[in-house]
Amino acid sequence: MTNIIDWSHSCLPDDCLLTIHQKLQNSDDRDAFGLTCKRWLHIQNIARTQLVFDFSYNPRRQQDYPQYIQQLLIRFPYLSKLSLSGCTDLPDSALNPLVISCSSLRYLSLYCCYSITDAGLGLISTGCPNLETLNLYRCNITDAGLQSIARSGHIMKNVNLSYCLNITDHGLNALCNGCPKLHSLIINSCKGIVGTGLKGSPPTLTYLEAENCMLSSEGVREAVSGAGLEYLNLSHPANLSRHGDGLGNIGLGYARRLRFLNLRMCRHISDESASAIAKGCPMLEEWNLALCHGIRLSGWLAIGSNCKKLRVLHVNRCKNLCNQGLNALRDGCDRLEALYIHGCKVTNTGLEIFKMYRFNVALRREDCVGMSISPCVAKLFL
Repeated sequence: MTNIIDWSHSCLPDDCLLTIHQKLQNSDDRDAFGLTCKRWLHIQNIARTQLVFDFSYNPRRQQDYPQYIQQLLIRFPYLSKLSLSGCTDLPDSALNPLVISCSSLRYLSLYCCYSITDAGLGLISTGCPNLETLNLYRCNITDAGLQSIARSGHIMKNVNLSYCLNITDHGLNALCNGCPKLHSLIINSCKGIVGTGLKGSPPTLTYLEAENCMLSSEGVREAVSGAGLEYLNLSHPANLSRHGDGLGNIGLGYARRLRFLNLRMCRHISDESASAIAKGCPMLEEWNLALCHGIRLSGWLAIGSNCKKLRVLHVNRCKNLCNQGLNALRDGCDRLEALYIHGCKVTNTGLEIFKMYRFNVALRREDCVGMSISPCVAKLFL
């Protein structure tokens, strides 16, 4: 009779079995490992470091998710990455296991988890002291929730608060001051934020997206006050036109490390502001000024003479860019590699003369909504 080996009583200690499991390259082999016996299944469970739920628009599937999530979080106690993106009906109570078994969690995405509130953030704050990346896109949270995160945010690096419509600068300030290692912050379309909450941002804050926000002139100044920004997106502002330009505050001297600046659709930017930025941000490599109708000849002259490291410039549909302005860019911007230009007052003759003098610069007709050479901050939150 064939002898049946009882692997559950193997003399190999757990750490050896864990090493064996980690060496398995094929997913089928890893699944077979867990089917050997309960002990090996336990080893497989504690070896799992990622759990990602697929974003689904199926209502029935959405209803099924919450009942399984708590069991899975208990089953896999050593997760470092957890994505619950798209679990629109996920209640705060589903996050209870985080308090018990997810202290090693470093990445958490609650993208479009509409039912998550401040109570859920309280559970995250208590149970996930090692969290580095948190995606709260469209979550139903307030300043109280941000204060909870700030209390345990000593190693928090990346936070996405886009479309969190109930937060204000009070909560944002708590987050910025409570997370001394904050690296990337996205607050797109947060209508309750004017930017003053960015005061006291740590110098580690390198990437900031505030597209379609209600930033005031003071808010723009506080946005760069940490002096560490390399990437800044203030495109499509919803408020600056009512309070004057204010964008010149970017060039006050705090943004000398800034390399990528997106001011697309900042229609009211003035020559004075464009000049201040050109002079105060000597490291700029890419600048999106598409649909910035307020910039005229003196602004283009300042950009041409001061932006010595500029590689990519977007000027699509700038109504007040004419041949003289293009000549100013031609005679300056020594390192320019690409110019996105169409819909301006520049004539065909003006373009041909530019190409004759600057044949190494690519003239591109397409309308690039975002940026072309800047790093993709959103990838941190996938």
